[in-house]
Amino acid sequence: MKVILAILVSFSFYIVAPPPVRAADNVVLITLDGLRWQEVFTGIDRDLATHERFNTQTEFIMERFWRNSSQNRAETLLPFIHNTVFKEGSYVGNRNIGSCSAVTNEWYFSYPGYSEILTGVVNNAIDSNAKNPNPERTMLELLDLQAGFEGKTAAFASWDVFPFIFNTKRSGVHVNAFHPEKIPADQFEETLTQLHKDIPTPWATVRNDAFTHHYAISYILREKPRVTFISYGETDDFAHDGKYDEYIIAAHRTDRFIQDVWETLQSSESYKDNTVLFITVDHGRGEEPIEAWRHHGSKRSLNGYMNSLAEYEKGIVGSEAVWMAALGPGVAKTGLITTGSECIGSNRIAATLLTILGEDYQELNPNMGEPITEFLH
Repeated sequence: MKVILAILVSFSFYIVAPPPVRAADNVVLITLDGLRWQEVFTGIDRDLATHERFNTQTEFIMERFWRNSSQNRAETLLPFIHNTVFKEGSYVGNRNIGSCSAVTNEWYFSYPGYSEILTGVVNNAIDSNAKNPNPERTMLELLDLQAGFEGKTAAFASWDVFPFIFNTKRSGVHVNAFHPEKIPADQFEETLTQLHKDIPTPWATVRNDAFTHHYAISYILREKPRVTFISYGETDDFAHDGKYDEYIIAAHRTDRFIQDVWETLQSSESYKDNTVLFITVDHGRGEEPIEAWRHHGSKRSLNGYMNSLAEYEKGIVGSEAVWMAALGPGVAKTGLITTGSECIGSNRIAATLLTILGEDYQELNPNMGEPITEFLH
């Protein structure tokens, strides 16, 4: 009888897993649309920065951002990411030294990329940037149904497709994207909204990132969400426009925005020392031939949604390459994560952040990619 009882007790411990341990109370997930790993880890590209077709400010960006050392160039371009996030947390994606991360979807452009980041699920039926409601549920939507997270998730973005990526009609997640807030909460947001109306948007579907940034900061300070998503878009759109100088300046400006987010969190009792910052991108960009830096898309996508790039018979090679970085409680202070011949997929980000928050991703959606253990402390 004692032997049977011991077996039953042992078996009960085996089948009843301990609850996940919460390492942080809050998460801020930030994306920079289409910022290449090459600039992140080696700084500005001389050939692109001095190319007459892609610059009107060559002298300025060379003086401001060129350094003889690739490390110095990278730190000059993205000082906060290098000197704070990389040094105090972990990061992956420098393919020059055996560190690889990549999108997991088959398309290599924005809607599929953001969907897999936010849902943890690769749904290759999401094969365009069309404004179709996402059939998958983002981690923000899933968390909003959990105790302690109700009404405590929010998203801010420059691109007008994000309400569909979050499927706001179904999810009810607060998403401020492209348009100003319908009801400004205070005098600052009233001013911000008036400026939003008065300053022309540079593109038909993407606003200036400054509005995205300041709406996000205002909401964070007022509403204290536990999970916040911020997507900056200028890097991708300046790249598509073929303006390398503006792409570089936008990347540098976004680094300053991210620093402002982090310093805002650390100056708040609600967030200080209990908030994780995770930074990534939705896709990479081409490298060769030189004009391919403007584009992204897999070979398969060129037969469909991205057929305007059909001249690139192999697709935009390299546009699957992304990078990731994280900082905060529960994040390993490893610095560079080496992966060898393997690549860490973007579909694993959602489960990683849920794990940090003490949530069991398998209970929320077992189809998610597994957590990135290399990021976890």
